[in-house]
Amino acid sequence: MAFVNDVRFAADKRAILARLRAVLPPGALLADEEELRPYECDGLTAYRALPLLVALPQTEAEVQAVLRACHDLKVPVVPRGAATGLSGGAMPHEDGVVLSLARFRKILRIDPLARTAIVQPGVRNLAVSEAAAPFGLYYAPDPSSQIACTIGGNVAENSGGVHCLKYGLTVHNVLKVRGFTVEGEAVEFGAAGLDAAGLDLLAVINGSEGLLAVITEVTVKLTPKPELAQVVLAYFDDVQKAGNAVADVIAAGIIPGGLEMMDKPATHAVEPYVKAGYDLEAEAVLLCESDGTPAEVAEEIERMKAVLEKSGATSLVVSRDEAERLRFWAGRKAAFPAVGRITPDYLCMDGTIPRKRLAEMLEAIADLSAKYGLRCANVFHAGDGNLHPLIMYDANQPGELERATAFGAEILELSVRLGGTVTGEHGVGVEKIDVMAAQFTAAEIEAFHRLKAAFDEKGLLNPGKGVPTLARCREYLQTRAGIAPSSVSSDAAPRF
Repeated sequence: MAFVNDVRFAADKRAILARLRAVLPPGALLADEEELRPYECDGLTAYRALPLLVALPQTEAEVQAVLRACHDLKVPVVPRGAATGLSGGAMPHEDGVVLSLARFRKILRIDPLARTAIVQPGVRNLAVSEAAAPFGLYYAPDPSSQIACTIGGNVAENSGGVHCLKYGLTVHNVLKVRGFTVEGEAVEFGAAGLDAAGLDLLAVINGSEGLLAVITEVTVKLTPKPELAQVVLAYFDDVQKAGNAVADVIAAGIIPGGLEMMDKPATHAVEPYVKAGYDLEAEAVLLCESDGTPAEVAEEIERMKAVLEKSGATSLVVSRDEAERLRFWAGRKAAFPAVGRITPDYLCMDGTIPRKRLAEMLEAIADLSAKYGLRCANVFHAGDGNLHPLIMYDANQPGELERATAFGAEILELSVRLGGTVTGEHGVGVEKIDVMAAQFTAAEIEAFHRLKAAFDEKGLLNPGKGVPTLARCREYLQTRAGIAPSSVSSDAAPRF
């Protein structure tokens, strides 16, 4: 499925090729179709485009030179990390250059006293924790793709992970970001200390999806490893009960280190792949983790067990050692590839709703699955209400991708109606650009465009992503008129 980009540029390939060859070393510029083809998409393979060129700089000076050349010639630039993203945020622009930061993979410094690490954007998420381990520290945000995803991409998408409820998203674990504007001007956001003078632009850069600046260095916080961690597997004979149990745990004043949920289709996909030891008869499973001192963990585990039993759990299993705890989590973290083994294609949605509405959303997803005739496995960062329904389809069957896309759009629109958002951690990219109209008014969309223009007046950084045009919003709402979210709230501002 090709994404139709409504932002076009008059690119002169020969001119930009000559400029970039003059500033990049041999082997750092790809121009032939067979070399460009691996860059045509990210983890969202339903949308593809072939770039004009791919630049592979190794130094900040080379990044700066590429940006200056592209800005002078009005050529779009799409920053790219490991391309594990699931919203099409790293999909190329047909008229532009992909600026890959894959060669920026050095851990520049670890300061165990300050509990910080300075890393380049191409460093893998898990590699930071591995490097910090000898000091008894680790990097807390842990997306399921942490073995491959990179810190630069984590900042761009404001990634979370299974432990984000207690330890926060990327935005809560980054102190400073360095990079360049589209004009090639060096910029820094944040500071090494707890606060920085001026506007809080660090929070703007986190989750900006490559629309505002190109990241070349990140200073992250490191967290002390807890003395002990244990996880409780709570099984339920009804997914609604499991959804309600999540709200019950938080209402009891418990903030688990991790609080995740999988339904029966998800566990049936995962167990043959990972052999985590899940009960396949259960309709849903919650993974509730406690960490801290042994005394703290023991007390919190007992409190969680009491709440979960009262909420209707049919059985509870507590990890007996670290190996078993890691095996339980391995099943959850392998949910995406596990589902990929049982279906030709799937869309991984990413909405967020209030925890108390989880049961309502699960019931609605079941109804939508029947409506569209497509299977759906549900995996949730349940603690913060971040949904990851995996809609299974076969792109080779006519109409299935379109049905899957419509299925996903209804989930996101319902997320808004339930008081949530259209994205939690995967970003908008191209996948959700149209459904942004379900959540934001015309005035809000215009404000986003003004912020973009303040950083990138010509609109050259990752164009056609993240924020739709007003015309596109109107078109989307007209085509979705049957379920257009005009009733999101009675006091909503005028829409489009």
